[in-house]
Amino acid sequence: MSEISRVTAADLDALLPLMRAYCDFYEVSPPDDALLALARALIADPEREGLQLLARRDGEAVGFATIYWSWATTIASRIGVMNDLYVVPAARGTGAAEQLIRACAAECKHKGAAELTWQTAPDNERAQRVYDRLGAKRSQWIDYSLGVIQ
Repeated sequence: MSEISRVTAADLDALLPLMRAYCDFYEVSPPDDALLALARALIADPEREGLQLLARRDGEAVGFATIYWSWATTIASRIGVMNDLYVVPAARGTGAAEQLIRACAAECKHKGAAELTWQTAPDNERAQRVYDRLGAKRSQWIDYSLGVIQ
């Protein structure tokens, strides 16, 4: 069983290697300063921006999740977008991912959000099994992105 808590400034040294490993998994490489700035922005304003949760097992950081607050017109309600979910390979299969998702859902409920939403890569079958086991509904939307900063 992992201990789940909101990330604070005192957790940044433990959080950064997890954020870096998450980015490595997706083959992207934002600078550490930018990752820390993101975490600090969430710590500074969790009510408007969002928050991060940290999973610890025997005192060691083993995973994190990031929720951003948004709205969904299709349900006319606030939602939480779980933008990031990462568990170190050694802690996969221990229930840490499920605990992080449940903690994210609890944060959404506390915020008054109607749903917790997220996405995963089509080939991330291990993660999909976790989501299916939790009773999450699969969506058929196709994602696009458009860069706006040159």
